[in-house]
Amino acid sequence: MSTALARARPHGASFESELSAADFSRVAALVSDHTGIKLPAAKRVMVEGRLRRRASLCGFATVSDYCSHLFDSGGLDQEFQHLVDVVTTNKTDFFREPGHFTYLEEVIVPTLMGKAAVRGSSGRTIKLWSAASSNGAEAYTTAMVMADLARNHGGLRYAILGTDISSAMIDQARLAIYPQAMLDPVSDERRKRYVMVEQGKGASGRARIVPELRRQCNFQAMNLMDDVYPYDHDVDVILMRNALIYFEADVQDAVVRRLWSHLRPGGHLMLGHSESMIGTRAGLPQVSNAVFRKGGA
Repeated sequence: MSTALARARPHGASFESELSAADFSRVAALVSDHTGIKLPAAKRVMVEGRLRRRASLCGFATVSDYCSHLFDSGGLDQEFQHLVDVVTTNKTDFFREPGHFTYLEEVIVPTLMGKAAVRGSSGRTIKLWSAASSNGAEAYTTAMVMADLARNHGGLRYAILGTDISSAMIDQARLAIYPQAMLDPVSDERRKRYVMVEQGKGASGRARIVPELRRQCNFQAMNLMDDVYPYDHDVDVILMRNALIYFEADVQDAVVRRLWSHLRPGGHLMLGHSESMIGTRAGLPQVSNAVFRKGGA
């Protein structure tokens, strides 16, 4: 361990039970400035718990010592990405808000395939983007739906991009290893096709997404606060679900505008069910529950 991080904890010592208001304010301001994510006072206990785990890993006796290392001893440059990772990681699930995936399967993709056939461009790759992909569950859910469609419609090609600000989440998404219980929302049929489960004595209770789907998903680190997103502007479907709620209104609007610019004419933006008013506020044409369609095709 780096000597800059190693501040030995006495044997048997426990962590202090408090993240000071001043330290919380400094952490919250840093996270907001760099990621757009707001951390209200109600999140203080949650932040303390996450910082405590990181402080322990780095060898600090208390959360206060860890914060002092960050802000008073020049440790922030080395720890910045780790701090972002532990504070911004949010819950996600396979087939969360399943109506969106039904709409993708029954409306969006069949419509795209029909238009492509009419235009004689049936070989075009359908591009999908999970813009706050966390540990990859949303991207792999999308891949399962698309793979099923490809099985039933020869010639269907698709590619999925997953982006997240957390490098730890990107690493986990690329590994595609999850607790088996996390895959409970996946149907038995899809689990048989797309999930590899450890068997026999000593099995860890983990499962992995099959290589066929992993090859279709490309995960990259990206900050939604960036002014420019270095990706294509002809995306068919962007999923930006249950992440905007953590941003201030002006940041929400800016992120939606930037994502909207990456959709091809006729493309769809999916927000979380609790975020549909963000799209409405931006004047986006809504075609289903928290689903917005760009005109022009």
